[in-house]
Amino acid sequence: MERVTPLIEARGLAVGHRGRALIAGIDLRLDAGRVLCLLGPNGAGKTTLFRTLLGLIPPIAGEIALDGQPLARLTRARIARHLAHVPQALVTPFAFSALDIVLMGAAAQLGPFDRPGRPETERAMAALDMLGIAGLAHSDVTRLSGGQRQLVLIARALAQDAGAIVMDEPTASLDFANRIRVGRAIRDLAGAGIGVILSSHDPDQAAALGDHALLMNRDGVIACGGIESTLTAENLTRLYGIGVRREQGADGHLRFCGQ
Repeated sequence: MERVTPLIEARGLAVGHRGRALIAGIDLRLDAGRVLCLLGPNGAGKTTLFRTLLGLIPPIAGEIALDGQPLARLTRARIARHLAHVPQALVTPFAFSALDIVLMGAAAQLGPFDRPGRPETERAMAALDMLGIAGLAHSDVTRLSGGQRQLVLIARALAQDAGAIVMDEPTASLDFANRIRVGRAIRDLAGAGIGVILSSHDPDQAAALGDHALLMNRDGVIACGGIESTLTAENLTRLYGIGVRREQGADGHLRFCGQ
């Protein structure tokens, strides 16, 4: 069988700052239509890893490829064609409309003096519609709920028309209902063939949303692979430094609790 080129692939990756590695020995792969969940405590290097994958800081060691092309050889515009980013929260002092925010993603591949036109507007509206928030297109984002703002950020990434999306703790500040809404949106993106890599502090969320998981703490990478084989009680106990019990409900979903 012919090997499918991954959307993102890293081999022997070490990430850090000023030439000093924060974590090393990272091997990961993200395929189309898959969700890779990154789990680890604060300070483990998750955000640094994401910034490295996005080409914002250089790796200390190792290689990164986007759709088979070395990241180091790609311009910012080329990277934007392959990879979009969803931050933890939308912070803006200006009363942009939701459509304005999403158009920023749709226009990511335009030249510096080009203005979004009809194709970009149609792509932005299609992204809002896919996430079920087209009715908010002309709403002031500063007046939207946290969950709605997060969906706007996901729509912005979707409008960028990249094959993969990196999400940095996309539900960290959301209430239960909005966590569910954003989680459904993530699975819908995967169902549409988009690859998603996201960070989380919640193993339950990783089990519900992910196809694969990467576990890392300050000692390094603990495990990387399919959800069933990676999210074990032993691995999570080692990851967080507390006793963890794994349970499987009658619905087949994995759940985790402290011992």
